[in-house]
Amino acid sequence: MKILVVNAGSSSLKYQLIDMETEKVLAKGGCERIGIPGSLLKAKGNGGEKIYTEDMPDHKKAIRLVLDALLDKDIGVIKSMDEIDAVGHRVVASGEYFKKTTLVDENVIKTLEEKTFELAPLHNPAAATGLRACMDVMPNTPMTLVFDTSFHATMPEKAYMYGIDYNDYKEYGVRKYGAHGTSHKFVSSEAAKYLNKNIEDLKIVTCHLGNGSSITAVDGGKCVDTSMGFTPLAGVLMGTRSGDIDASAVEFLARKKGLSHTDAVTYLNKKCGVAGISGLSSDFRDLCSGMENGNERCALALDMFAYQVKRFVGAYAAVMGGLDCIVFTAGIGENTPTVREDVCTGLEFLGVEFDSKANLAINDGSIREISKPGSKVKVLIIPTNEELVIARETAELL
Repeated sequence: MKILVVNAGSSSLKYQLIDMETEKVLAKGGCERIGIPGSLLKAKGNGGEKIYTEDMPDHKKAIRLVLDALLDKDIGVIKSMDEIDAVGHRVVASGEYFKKTTLVDENVIKTLEEKTFELAPLHNPAAATGLRACMDVMPNTPMTLVFDTSFHATMPEKAYMYGIDYNDYKEYGVRKYGAHGTSHKFVSSEAAKYLNKNIEDLKIVTCHLGNGSSITAVDGGKCVDTSMGFTPLAGVLMGTRSGDIDASAVEFLARKKGLSHTDAVTYLNKKCGVAGISGLSSDFRDLCSGMENGNERCALALDMFAYQVKRFVGAYAAVMGGLDCIVFTAGIGENTPTVREDVCTGLEFLGVEFDSKANLAINDGSIREISKPGSKVKVLIIPTNEELVIARETAELL
């Protein structure tokens, strides 16, 4: 079985074609600047790479170019579109409408478009556009929706509820949903395999740290709490997102800065986080360089980020009644040693014995253990693979 995984953004589209018998990636690539002058597709397959510079006015044309690349005489990996057994689409937010991976029909699309767009206005409309484009080009191929929020559907009410009027929760669905679920699911499962233990017997905190970051408590293989909330704005401060903030402070800032409600939310999403604290960049490589050169605001941004991640690790150890493993993943989690060390320093009381030397080893893309051999709590770096989770769940559903 060959599964095409599609991750559509507002002006981009990433894909992988995966052979599920071996779980090998046969081809992958990404369309950039869809609907914008200068569109291009960077495609890899069959040991080669090719760049397509054909204009892509919409996602339908982007999907057609992706299929052309998969069939290309030089870098193609299939001879017919019939070899693609299904397409799995990544969707950020499901609300309370979808609890698990879902086979697409017109009613599913209608619910996606009418009920979930306001939960993830930057992501879900793009996913729906990519979905409809695929259905136009591949009308007879089964499609699935795999939601970032599905893994968090096991959270108990006490974890996902906010302290608002209960009737407003029931009417509007305002509660914690989380994000990055496919990543948290993958790395927690890989951690259990690496430790050679049943995941049902483990208490794991997974730290997906990137431009968007979330921390999740995984108890017995199930999510029991996570740091992101109703939207991906909540939790730790991120590249440009504020993270958790007193709602009254938002009203105060909006009034002082003369911002509308919409502008205030945009400000919190686009102008804050480590970029706002440092005044330099949202890129942690720039922050690390700035800190090394004596930039105190860069140092403060890094300190705040690590402190907030550590706070969630400690809180989730308490929630689960113990801790067996901490996992770092995603761009920052996999590639920024100073963040990992700052998070783990001071967690000795939980049983963490951090190995600073192992932490500094070059990232070779493999699972790495950065705790000392005798450490009660294991600390691992595990490269995430959200596309493989989407493909697995699509194959399992079919």
